[in-house]
Amino acid sequence: MNYMKMEIPARSENESFVRVVVAAFAARLDPTLEELNEVKTAVSEAVTNCIIHAYDNIEEGIIMITVSLDGNKLSLEIEDYGKGIMDIEQAREPLYTEKPELERAGMGFSIMENFMDELFVESVPGKGTRVTMIRTLGKKHTWDSH
Repeated sequence: MNYMKMEIPARSENESFVRVVVAAFAARLDPTLEELNEVKTAVSEAVTNCIIHAYDNIEEGIIMITVSLDGNKLSLEIEDYGKGIMDIEQAREPLYTEKPELERAGMGFSIMENFMDELFVESVPGKGTRVTMIRTLGKKHTWDSH
């Protein structure tokens, strides 16, 4: 198993940096371009949630990103120490947002769920949130060999 850990300030300009670093790390699994784009989008949604919801765009928070590769399985953990989520099930509902004034679509968790094989959300109000996403990459389709 190989892994990397990164700690960044919760600033919007760091979101694109995290996307690129995670994509470069995941590239060892020889994913398709579509798979890589889906992983980058899911990571972007998770980091953006930390910035906007956990820390209310204050830029003083910290986001921890842990990425591991085990075989062809990519595991991502995005963790913040912000305000936490009061109702995880409600937060995972499509179109739900606590920030309608920011014109947020409320699709972050839905996007993460659609682009990853597994999504786990743990949160303690007042302590923070950990989002764990798992995706198998570089799958060879049986019909490719014909």
